[in-house]
Amino acid sequence: MSTQVQPVSRPSATRPAPALTPLFVRLKLSLLKNGLRQSAGRTAAYIASIVITLVIAAGLLLGLILLRGVPGAPTLAVLLTALLTLGWAAMPLFFPSGDETLDPTRLVMLPLRPRPMIVSLLVASLIGVGPVFTLVLAAGSVVAVAHGAAAAVVGVVATVLVLLVCAALARAIATANVRLLSSRRGRDLAVLSGLFVALGAQGINIGATKLSQAHSLTVLEPVSDVLRWIPPASAVDAVAATSEGAYGRAALGLALSALALVLLLWWWVRTLTRVMTAPDSSTLQAAEQDSGRRRGDRAGGGWSRLLPGGRTGTVMQRTLRYAWRDPKTKMGWATGLGVGLLVPVVSVVQGNGSVYTACWASGLLGMQMYNQFGQDTSAFWMVASTISTRRDAYVELRARALALCLVAVPYVSLVVVGAAAFLGDWEVFPEAYGLALALLGALVATGAFASARFPYSVPSEGNKNVAPGQAGLAWISIFGGMLVGALLCAPVLGLTIGLHVAGLHGLLWLVLPVGVAYGVGVALLGLRLSAPLVLRRLPEILTAVSRG
Repeated sequence: MSTQVQPVSRPSATRPAPALTPLFVRLKLSLLKNGLRQSAGRTAAYIASIVITLVIAAGLLLGLILLRGVPGAPTLAVLLTALLTLGWAAMPLFFPSGDETLDPTRLVMLPLRPRPMIVSLLVASLIGVGPVFTLVLAAGSVVAVAHGAAAAVVGVVATVLVLLVCAALARAIATANVRLLSSRRGRDLAVLSGLFVALGAQGINIGATKLSQAHSLTVLEPVSDVLRWIPPASAVDAVAATSEGAYGRAALGLALSALALVLLLWWWVRTLTRVMTAPDSSTLQAAEQDSGRRRGDRAGGGWSRLLPGGRTGTVMQRTLRYAWRDPKTKMGWATGLGVGLLVPVVSVVQGNGSVYTACWASGLLGMQMYNQFGQDTSAFWMVASTISTRRDAYVELRARALALCLVAVPYVSLVVVGAAAFLGDWEVFPEAYGLALALLGALVATGAFASARFPYSVPSEGNKNVAPGQAGLAWISIFGGMLVGALLCAPVLGLTIGLHVAGLHGLLWLVLPVGVAYGVGVALLGLRLSAPLVLRRLPEILTAVSRG
């Protein structure tokens, strides 16, 4: 009997796992390259952003170099580093789509461990315009405060720490809020990014104004004394401390920044592990919360009990829900509330403030009455199907105006009272308050008419607030309505000017009741005159607002 010899199988050689860091670097470069291939406009915008960023970075670097040896240079360097860190912390919240690698849920299905992955992600995050700007600014700050060989060595370490802490901070915040950023509220934050930038720019404007008035950097020292202990600004202060011979403070500053980097990496590992292993139940929780809210609304609970009954209360509730939930509508309201308060504050801080600047709040909030039907988009057919008489159209418009005034009147009152209190000019308060309320009523009237005569569609997707081909309607509606609204305030304004010219300052308090009565009267008259127009133009309005 012959025995058959079975061949011995050799173990196949296992290929070593590829290094993650070069892989993630190539992934980041591929994402950038493929993103630029999408359209010529995106490529041009990206190149323009690179050029503008490099020009600003070069200007800051030159300015910091010229400040070398100036007594206030360490103060400015610490403040710039703190502002830069704040920008890195806010970037993933307000611009979540700026870097696709910020979303770790895209890597959930891959066999990757969090600790090696954060090193690769951190290195990949150092590729881009933002890290280059950070590196240049950190290097310029170090050059401005470093004197001597020891300070130069500490400056190299400080520059690396500033760059790593900023990158790790952005990554950790993005990972911790990844569920939020991928939800509707995250998209709302992205929509509000423009307001965030505007508020930040005004804050920088106020600081620059104060600095130019003081003609010295010493005015910033109280703020710098606090920020110098907050990483990574503490690393820049460590360079200045080394130049002064305060080695203990320098060591403590570097230690604080290094400790912050370690804590951020530890937090990042924990949140990354939780995100990549925990089930995503946010949708289920949101559905449960939404159903709970609906049950509460059906039961008549919550704030809806405070609204009037019938069609008026229903329309008011719908309008307020749009203002809270719809991103485009929320952006308009947030801009009106934020800028309406910001303008008086900036005027007061700059020393040329007036109580009359509170009228900005009336103007910006009154503009929310324009294009009322555009926020309904194609769903306006449900509203149109319930309007069959002039009374129905009037109640619809009146309810939308009441929802606006429910927020606008208390807010305008608060802004006017605050401006008068800060300026200590209570004598002007009655006339300014009366003019503000008259302006609000006039804009409600013209906004109702413009909503019926010049409606336009607001696209639900994208950054545009007007559908293609309707830009002319939007310009006519807004600017024409604002001009007419200002003209409608002429009687109250004429009364105010007449009393001043006649020297009857003791009677200026009459502007307040006259302004209130005039604002209410002109608003009701505008609603009455606009209601028949809405009834006649229901098909045209539906066609116009359905284009988005």
